[in-house]
Amino acid sequence: MLDRHLLVLFLAAATLLAVTPGPGIFYVLARTLSGGKREGVLSALGTFIGGTVHVLAAGFGLSAVLAASATAFAVVKYAGALYLVWLGFRMIRTRNVPIDEPSETGKTNHTFRQGVVTEVLNPKTALFFLSFLPQFVNLALGHIVVQFLLLGIMSVSMNTTADLFVVSFAAPIGTRLRSSARFRRNQRVASGVGMIGLGAFVAFGEK
Repeated sequence: MLDRHLLVLFLAAATLLAVTPGPGIFYVLARTLSGGKREGVLSALGTFIGGTVHVLAAGFGLSAVLAASATAFAVVKYAGALYLVWLGFRMIRTRNVPIDEPSETGKTNHTFRQGVVTEVLNPKTALFFLSFLPQFVNLALGHIVVQFLLLGIMSVSMNTTADLFVVSFAAPIGTRLRSSARFRRNQRVASGVGMIGLGAFVAFGEK
């Protein structure tokens, strides 16, 4: 179904991109430092689902419409940026709130949804898949959409694997957050500022 030679090239390129720090990794890192390992994992799974949405959209041509419409791109782009800025302000506003154990289903679903929404509202992800994946599709093999979807799922899975590695290294820091109120306040402010900066990057950074 996939060209073996192109697949090797794709895996090399996708691995390099997955381990390169970007908005997704920084988002998962911030959530892990804020709420611990479980919250980080849920955020990573949320970004996986959000990335999969973009793969499906790109595979069926919806991203082509987004890329061709400056208005549509701007709306989704700035909606995603505002959402990240809102998350940042929320972290700063709740800097003095104690961290509870993430055992409630409502909180679990909320963290997961945030990961999904953050990734879905990033049009650069859609445009990335639209411009990157076609390079590794062999037209002679047919089943273009199937090839595209397979490559996209592999790419998203590799990104999520990198996110989970980040979670595993960052989670121990969360233990200190629960034992030191001062450290927790400072970290939440730092994470909030970072999230606001990330929103600004999404809004004003280069495509």
